[in-house]
Amino acid sequence: NFMDGIDGIAGVETASLGGGIVAVVLLAATDPALAWIGVTLIAGALGFLWWNWHPAKIFLGDTGSVPLGFVLGWLLLTLAAEGQWAAAFILPLYYLADATLTLFRRALRGEKFWQAHREHFYQRAAQRGLGHAHVSLAILAGNVGLIALAAWAATGKTWQPLLGAAAVTVIMLLYLSAGPAPSATRREAERDGDGA
Repeated sequence: NFMDGIDGIAGVETASLGGGIVAVVLLAATDPALAWIGVTLIAGALGFLWWNWHPAKIFLGDTGSVPLGFVLGWLLLTLAAEGQWAAAFILPLYYLADATLTLFRRALRGEKFWQAHREHFYQRAAQRGLGHAHVSLAILAGNVGLIALAAWAATGKTWQPLLGAAAVTVIMLLYLSAGPAPSATRREAERDGDGA
C-alpha cells in the first residue's frame, strides 16, 4: 500500500510483474500454472488501469493493494523456490528499492515511517511536475528492462542480470529524483486533490 500513491502505478507494476512471471516461466519451463496466474494478473491490471489512469476514477486502497501484494509475493516466492531466485528478485526491484530507501531515510530522521507520507521517489517526481501518467510510464519503461533481465536470469545466468538490474534500478531512481523542487503552488495543488 505504501507504493500505491499516484494514479496508474499499481496497475503498471502488477501488469509488469505478471508479464515478467510469464516470461520467466516460459523460459525456465517451471510450473505452467504460474504463467496462467501471470496472464490473469495482466488482464486484471489492464482492466483496472482503464479506470485508474490519471485522473483516476477508482483506487485500490488497502482492500485491493494488500491482497494483491500477497498474491504477487506468493508468486515471486514460488518462482524463487523453483530455482528462479534471481529472476524473482529482479522483477520487483524498483518497488523494493524505492520503498526500502524511502522508509530507511524516514527512520534515520526519527520519523514514524509507517505513517502516510509523500516522500517516495515516484511521489516526489509527480510533485516536481512530471505528473502521474509520465511517472507511471517511466516506471513501466524501467520495468521492461527489469523483465528482460529477469528473462536472461531464467536462462541460467545470475550475476550479470543482477548487476544489470541494479543499474536499471539506480537509473530509475535517479531519473525520478532529478529536476527542480516542487513550487509551493504545485505542492498545494497536489495536496488539494491532484495527488493520490
